[in-house]
Amino acid sequence: QVQLVESGGGLVQAGGSLRLSCRASGSIPNIYAMGWYRQAPGKQRELVARISRSESTNYADSVKGRFTISRDFAWNMVYLQMNSLKPEDTGVYSCNAEQLGTDYWGKGTLVTASS
Repeated sequence: QVQLVESGGGLVQAGGSLRLSCRASGSIPNIYAMGWYRQAPGKQRELVARISRSESTNYADSVKGRFTISRDFAWNMVYLQMNSLKPEDTGVYSCNAEQLGTDYWGKGTLVTASS
């Protein structure tokens, strides 16, 4: 199993930046990909960014050019650098790990971008 703990959320003015971190522990070596998802109030959870073992990345269209996902070599940490934040980026951001057909989730961290 994989345990995930997020940090770095908070309140920021529109146009500002935040860096989210996700610390992974447990059975790490078999992780295939990790990602960040967000859920805004009253909306479904959506993929924000994902990075695979081969370093391939994909982003939601709404964050391309503003957000960057990265990881360390051993999958211990995954980061989401968020720049030029907009009020519509507000939500609970959760870290996800894909391993052998199973999804693992952290509890999430709240990001609020005020206008």
